[in-house]
Amino acid sequence: MAGELNNTVDRDQKLKENLLKRLNRIEGQVRGIKGMVEKDIYCDDVLQQISAVQSAIDSVSKLVLENHIRTCVVTKIKKDDQEIIDELLKTIGKML
Repeated sequence: MAGELNNTVDRDQKLKENLLKRLNRIEGQVRGIKGMVEKDIYCDDVLQQISAVQSAIDSVSKLVLENHIRTCVVTKIKKDDQEIIDELLKTIGKML
């Protein structure tokens, strides 16, 4: 069923490596922000770093969404699974 964490998909290896590289970078940025807070760094500097992380996460989300539409959604539509449209709309609604 959609939304369960035990669902799996065969992701293109190049895409997977790209996503993992980006996510590792984001993880490092978040640790950096935590360090900034611990060191009482000026608020505006912290906010700028948070903004950079949000932008990076948005970029990863767009890549995953594009891949989802091109693979999972298309496959399910070809199998006449119309529930995928509601799932996709719900997901996009959450992203916005």
